Amino acid sequence: MIRVSVDPAPIELAVEVAALEERGAGGVASFTGVVRGDDGVTELMLEHYPGMTDATLIALAEAATARWRLLGVTIVHRVGAMVPGDRIVFVGTAASHRREALEACAYLIDRLKTDAPFWKRERRGDDAAWVEARASDGDAAARWG
Repeated sequence: MIRVSVDPAPIELAVEVAALEERGAGGVASFTGVVRGDDGVTELMLEHYPGMTDATLIALAEAATARWRLLGVTIVHRVGAMVPGDRIVFVGTAASHRREALEACAYLIDRLKTDAPFWKRERRGDDAAWVEARASDGDAAARWG
């Protein structure tokens, strides 16, 4: 089971985790990303190209299921305007054993940060600026080959 959603609606963690637990897995791993308010960020605006974004997220989920024996993969990503404390992304994996679930979850969030076509703009007071890619994200994704 692969579920991918890109939506401006808030992410409901309990619903997403419960759906993965229903797969009968021995292990469910998840990552939840939250909008940070460091450096005075008051708003994060996330834009994307829907057809391209959906296809990329599905391809990442399929790559994870090909690499690990997964019973379920969920990727939920918000778009639009968000404020510090809002959930921006949820990645969840279900597998018979914890190691596969944990590794697949780490792989997906590392690759999502570099491969998914999202554009971020941070607002600080009256100023707004596009967020540049971080070298550390590229390094994290590169470890998966």
